[in-house]
Amino acid sequence: MRVKICGITKLEQGQAIANMGATALGFICFLKSPRYVTPESIKNIVEKLPINIDKIGVFVNLEIDLLSEIIINTKLNGIQLHGDESPEFCHQLRQLIPDNIEIIKALRIKSPQDLTKTNLYENHVDTLLLDAYHPDKLGGTGQTLDWKILQEFHPTFPWLLAGGLTPENVTKAIQQLILVSKPQIEFNNNFCGIDLSSGVETAPGDKNLLKVKNLFDSLAKLRIKM
Repeated sequence: MRVKICGITKLEQGQAIANMGATALGFICFLKSPRYVTPESIKNIVEKLPINIDKIGVFVNLEIDLLSEIIINTKLNGIQLHGDESPEFCHQLRQLIPDNIEIIKALRIKSPQDLTKTNLYENHVDTLLLDAYHPDKLGGTGQTLDWKILQEFHPTFPWLLAGGLTPENVTKAIQQLILVSKPQIEFNNNFCGIDLSSGVETAPGDKNLLKVKNLFDSLAKLRIKM
């Protein structure tokens, strides 16, 4: 299972979180976010992280040319689109960037009807990320979405669960998505991992390493293959 910790701003914290077992780290490239980091800072951090961890840039309604330039210059290997980017935008972006760069489209879910939007992105992105809806904020709100509605969610491609996850509630959230309990957990409906930010922070952009450790302790109890 993928574990993405988003909102990394400090090299030492990124390295520590990678060593604890995270499979991906996220860097906020949105100026209005309290977790924003400059492309130069991202590049300096990325260069010192393990090769085998995904480095994802999070963007909001940025022009394609500038977005592509930042990705290439910072050596990120993934793009998370967290604004109003259309399927057509994602398709155009795919044509401009190398094939090995992952495109993740985040959608804020308020009701079961919002899940129908996911079908529009099926052939244009690699992965979906479902986040909780907030009328004024795009992410990192600490709010959860209704996990029960995800039991009826049947996408044809991989997706990540975000939105208010913490070391304390992640077990309950994941249990909603368990298909069969065997020696190792299996999941339903192409669910492939989780994304946390505020749930493992002391303050925006300042990760709490004890909370991160508690997160992995909770996941270990579920016998999840990382």
